[in-house]
Amino acid sequence: MTTESPSGTSSLWTQPEMWTGTRQKLHQSTGLDPAAYTDAGFFAVENERVFERAWVCVGIAADVVEPGRLLVRDVGSRSVIITRGNDGVLRGFLNSCRHRGTELASSDCDVANTIRCPYHRWGYNLEGTLVSTPFFEDVPRDDFDKADYPLVDVRVDTWGVLLFVCLDADTPDLEVWLGDLPERMAGYDLDSWVKGDEGDLTINANWKLISENFQEYYHLTWVHPELAKVSRVDDHYRYQGAGMYCGQTTTPVSGDDRDDWLAMPSAEGLDESDLVSSRFLAIFPNVLLSVLPNHVWVMRLDPESPGVTNETWTMLVPPSNVDGLVPPSNVDTAPDSMKSTIDFWIDVNNEDVSIVEAGQRGLTRGAVPAGPLAPRFEEPLHRFQNMLATHMMVDSMSDVTIPAGDRPGNADDLFGAGENPIPAAIDQR
Repeated sequence: MTTESPSGTSSLWTQPEMWTGTRQKLHQSTGLDPAAYTDAGFFAVENERVFERAWVCVGIAADVVEPGRLLVRDVGSRSVIITRGNDGVLRGFLNSCRHRGTELASSDCDVANTIRCPYHRWGYNLEGTLVSTPFFEDVPRDDFDKADYPLVDVRVDTWGVLLFVCLDADTPDLEVWLGDLPERMAGYDLDSWVKGDEGDLTINANWKLISENFQEYYHLTWVHPELAKVSRVDDHYRYQGAGMYCGQTTTPVSGDDRDDWLAMPSAEGLDESDLVSSRFLAIFPNVLLSVLPNHVWVMRLDPESPGVTNETWTMLVPPSNVDGLVPPSNVDTAPDSMKSTIDFWIDVNNEDVSIVEAGQRGLTRGAVPAGPLAPRFEEPLHRFQNMLATHMMVDSMSDVTIPAGDRPGNADDLFGAGENPIPAAIDQR
């Protein structure tokens, strides 16, 4: 299927008839049309209606702790800068000078106390106020006041260790967006976790294929034979409530023949369920979390084009596991247990890269109609794809409904996954 080139909200992809298979109940639903992964027109509307309106993860909050540190991020088709003022407040701005619109920064940098335009040197303080306009007033203008030309604000917020940006004023606040996830994850005290290592790679696949692959465990036995030994298919259960996220858990997580991801000691203070489980969370649209008792593996997805995604991975560890790291966190000085855990995830990630790139080639060259979703394994995909459909169709983010989640004890919500033998505290209530 092909679509016309988008023109604002006139694109075919904003119409309900384009999402008929997605909007069916799980047992009657189909996957997305191949064009959703390959078509430039779809990608343009998706940038406008998803990435320029959702709460998009743009990094780790610790990356912008000190005043004057400037992060530069692409969010949809826009560029934003994020910094922290001397007052300690985190702020975001469009990456564009108020004089003639020049890009203020092209990459992460340190700017001391002034953000300067490279073109005519207009300067802004860390709160975004225009403070310097060299030579501009040599011939005064009666209608000019610096106070009228601050940098254009964008919304920024944090949860745990994650940094988010939102470009739409009508989008619900981040705490509403996340639903019960902060409560669900409260026992980990993620605010205190620190970066152990970070890396990035370019994947020749659509961002949704990467997220969907993470969300389901249907492929586990064949694509990840080593991972399947420590994250067994029969030990997977639902782990999601109300909120813009999809979740599953492995309970209990085990080491068996390969215990790399359990090599480090567990974080202190975890309850019975968190101590023996791995939580896998996809926060819509672009951040994936694998939360273990002793570390978190974060993957941030930044779409480059319909068939190319930039992935940034970050290894996080609890304060009790930072011994041996030289601040700022340096994996070269890390204990062997941390290095083996990182190697484990890189091996798993490489397996995923191979299969999602094969998926992209098949969708591009074959473009066969979407098939049925597997109710036991692919319920998170159905949830995720319905979030996508909602964003593509609604004209105002004030009309977005935060999806409800599973109801503990309701077998209809489990779709064959069974009931967790050691349920999370929130589900026991």
